[in-house]
Amino acid sequence: MSKEITARSEDYSQWYNDLVLKGGLADYSAVKGCMVIKPYGFALWEGMRDVLDKKFKDTGHQNAYFPLFIPKSFLSKEEDHIEGFAKECAVVTHHRLMKNPNGKGVVVDPSAKLEEELIVRPTSETIIWNTYKDWIQSYRDLPLLINQWANVVRWEMRTRLFLRTAEFLWQEGHTAHATAEEAIAETEQMLEVYADFAENYMAMPVVRGVKSPAERFAGAIDTYCIEALMQDGKALQAGTSHFLGQNFAKAFDVQFSNKENKLEYVWATSWGVSTRLIGALVMAHSDDDGLILPPRIAPLQVVIVPIYKGDEQKAKIDAKVNEIIGQLKKAGIRVKYDDSDNARPGWKFAEYEMKGVPVRIALGARDLENNVAEVARRDTKTKESLPLDGLAERIGTLLEDIQQQMYNKALAFRDEHITPADTIEEFERLLEEKAGFISAHWDGTTETEEKIKERTKATIRCIPLNNKQEAGTCILTGKPSTQRVLFARAY
Repeated sequence: MSKEITARSEDYSQWYNDLVLKGGLADYSAVKGCMVIKPYGFALWEGMRDVLDKKFKDTGHQNAYFPLFIPKSFLSKEEDHIEGFAKECAVVTHHRLMKNPNGKGVVVDPSAKLEEELIVRPTSETIIWNTYKDWIQSYRDLPLLINQWANVVRWEMRTRLFLRTAEFLWQEGHTAHATAEEAIAETEQMLEVYADFAENYMAMPVVRGVKSPAERFAGAIDTYCIEALMQDGKALQAGTSHFLGQNFAKAFDVQFSNKENKLEYVWATSWGVSTRLIGALVMAHSDDDGLILPPRIAPLQVVIVPIYKGDEQKAKIDAKVNEIIGQLKKAGIRVKYDDSDNARPGWKFAEYEMKGVPVRIALGARDLENNVAEVARRDTKTKESLPLDGLAERIGTLLEDIQQQMYNKALAFRDEHITPADTIEEFERLLEEKAGFISAHWDGTTETEEKIKERTKATIRCIPLNNKQEAGTCILTGKPSTQRVLFARAY
């Protein structure tokens, strides 16, 4: 199967597409720019969703659901917001079809034009804050901590499976607070939730930081982000958390009576991650033989493949495997026994290697006699014979080791690809020869940031939190700078 995968060194983009398609994560759809998430890919998203959902609830948030359609007038109330999303909006203008009077098929009924156009949500700040106006009256109603799991539409012209599609799945948190300090604390807390998930579940190290003014979310005062590095040296924004100030509260007149019975506008946040995380997972860890999935969120952690001749051997192996499966499931390990007779063991090995299952166990008649099983790791492709006695405990330890080693490998790669540059010439050379994050001084102006982007196709990915302060000069203008920021080419 690995022969069907384009090598990373040959064409990284095609390698990625091959893995997503042949690994059974997603497929192209009849709707241009949209994708079909296949069962294996959706199981991976469910695993991510379940972990994140628990984290949200553990930090006091509740789930709700708001309409898919947003009145056009709502988006006009926050000028920066509509300017940021206007070019990506899908617009509903009519509510009915009719038979084509001039032939076959159907056409839009011209008499069914909506009085006001509806926008298919690109994000939900406007519809949610219009609702919060009725939910928030007093300081006793705060904080209001809401999350929703939903789909959104952003009309992308150049799409890539998971990374950039016209429709995608995500979660979006929207919270309201009595003070700016509480809202900022919420923004930082949720950024840390995302970072913890990326590092401890996805085995993907991230840089925590804030966006430059030019890269902020439309309508935000500050955008906090986690940035990850892919194997081709490009950065990927893996999650964002926004301090919205009082912008949306003022746009939708969301006020509360404080303890002195005076009216104040509430302070807001929003934060989200999407199915883009699946794309990040593929590019951060996988190799030329297929996916490599971290055990904590892999849909399958262990697959068992029997090797036998005849029904008698099969029956003995089945009995032992059922015993092993019971022990693994009792330990909370997700396991599958593939005893199907429609493929040979070698083909199955290749299939589960392609799908990135962390551990594969092969059990044959001779293994049974010797009371051992062949255990193979997907990440390092190493094999060893382990005793059947106490196998479940050993597999549990092995899965944790795989998780940690995947993180260590990604962290070493990331750290090796954070490189300082002191001149624009050095900056450009590093981008071409090494890629990764370039740590460089910038004079703090949007004009300079845009010029660097036009010249190099690199953007400021973030200003790291707790950034080291040092005197320097901007790589482009030579003007004074007090800190380095991280640049990279990005997805």
